Amino acid sequence: MPDNVPQFGVAEYASASGTDICKSCNQPVVGRYYRINGALACEGCKEKLEAQIPKDSHAAFVRGLLFGIGGAILGLILYSAFGIITGLVIGYVSLAVGYIVGKAMRMGSRGIGGRRYQVAAVILTYAAVSMSAIPMGISQYVKEKKEPPQTQVQKAPPVAQETVSPSPEPGSSAAAAAQPAKRKMGLGAALAALAFLGLASPFLELQDPLHGIIGLVILLVGIRIAWQLTAGPKIDIIGPFVSQSPSAPAATP
Repeated sequence: MPDNVPQFGVAEYASASGTDICKSCNQPVVGRYYRINGALACEGCKEKLEAQIPKDSHAAFVRGLLFGIGGAILGLILYSAFGIITGLVIGYVSLAVGYIVGKAMRMGSRGIGGRRYQVAAVILTYAAVSMSAIPMGISQYVKEKKEPPQTQVQKAPPVAQETVSPSPEPGSSAAAAAQPAKRKMGLGAALAALAFLGLASPFLELQDPLHGIIGLVILLVGIRIAWQLTAGPKIDIIGPFVSQSPSAPAATP
């Protein structure tokens, strides 16, 4: 929240010399007062705080989501570039991805947070980290294709001259069996398969239990960072109460 918003982070229940003091303005409380996160506050500071708390809206959530998607793309590029350049897959980069996504959503929503922001941040962080396996896998495949293949010379088996089998007639079952059926995967199916493999990559890494579990735990920590950064402000207001300090007039029953 902005710096000029009253802060009520510490509960102070004891009053000095029998006088109740507002935690925000440090003025004696006369009449009604409130407890904000356990700290005493006068009615004016309570109304000021409520007026300055950012109000959630659909537009704010859409802005936060768009900024979060941008942060997730940036995190995916960062994670992938680090793995491609160094040839190492270090799970600690997912902590930076969670921080980038959380900060981006907070910036887009202009400081507004809440449960739906947290859920979106978790999904975007997981997607950015897991989908980074796709460009890294493609880069590894391209490197392997560029390597010179090992030529192996094999002698062809001698062709028997005695028996020559006639070619099957077109349309016969033998001809159908002789021609292998090759189905080309469409672009959409290929992209869907890549997306599935990318999203499942953190769990596929469990084939190496030690490194897989460590990477998964670090990913969860990165997700937790994004969750905390997009949380809404914790403001608990209880009251009103009536001040019984000597400076305040006694309340009539």
